[in-house]
Amino acid sequence: MRSRLAAVAALLCALCVLCAPAAWASGGPTWTAQPAAGGGRPYVYMEGVPGTVLEDKLSVTNRGVKPLAVRLRSADVISTAGGAPAVRGTPRSRDAGTWITLAVNRLTVPPRTRAEVPFSVAVPAGALPGDHPGAVVVESGDREAGVRIQLRVSGPTLAALTVEDVSVSGGAIRYSLVNRGNTALTPRLAVRADGLFGEVLRRPPRTLSVELLPGRRVSLTEKWPDPPSLDSVDVRVQVTAEGAAPSEATASATFVPWPWLWLWVAAVAVALVAAVGTTSWLMYRRHLADPGPTPEQTSSEDESARSGA
Repeated sequence: MRSRLAAVAALLCALCVLCAPAAWASGGPTWTAQPAAGGGRPYVYMEGVPGTVLEDKLSVTNRGVKPLAVRLRSADVISTAGGAPAVRGTPRSRDAGTWITLAVNRLTVPPRTRAEVPFSVAVPAGALPGDHPGAVVVESGDREAGVRIQLRVSGPTLAALTVEDVSVSGGAIRYSLVNRGNTALTPRLAVRADGLFGEVLRRPPRTLSVELLPGRRVSLTEKWPDPPSLDSVDVRVQVTAEGAAPSEATASATFVPWPWLWLWVAAVAVALVAAVGTTSWLMYRRHLADPGPTPEQTSSEDESARSGA
């Protein structure tokens, strides 16, 4: 199989390419990388049982007027913290990036030319069923372009999605999604919140801009810019995906307008201090106006009481 790839690579380096100068459009990037001709495929899809070798091609198109030197390497595809797919720089031994073999790792593409690069994917004998995404990264100068390889190992598949760690703070609902199956998932999210006096938030199911790969976890945020000012709320986050059972998680939150509450407390405190001060002042004024009996009056009253006795 390697000899076959080497032969194809030799033909490639001998300019086994398609040249059509009149067909190139102006503008845009000077070069592109994509799956080889096949109806504008967005990615390369492959499927096979463990132990098989799968083959396909990618195209590197030089739209410029100068020769283009490129480097090619295989890579794993991972989920970023926000759920977008990205390539990992160095493939890990258990991931699909190490299963990919390229016919060439360096290539010079003549001006206005499209070159096709064969590659193969050797599925290990012990590979687990399900999706194993990989990619071929093409580099030239400071620019990179990736060709996605969507590999599925034949066998039983399981779509399993859970939502966890729901919390509410700072005008946002935070949660985590975990793909516990072996297929890539595109989640759908629905959110509802009920307060003491009824529903305060309802967002119907919608598809997220997230691709959650098998075994991956992502932490996401749902903005809630207008929560209630004063309420006790139960928030329910529900997610589902094609082929997966719905999953739901809840969180409770209490909303208190603390600035206004502290202002009210301060106003009450000021009012109490003012009331106490006013009462004290009035009592003091009353004392000045009615100082009480003099010593002479007290002595006369005592003598009168003795004589009466």
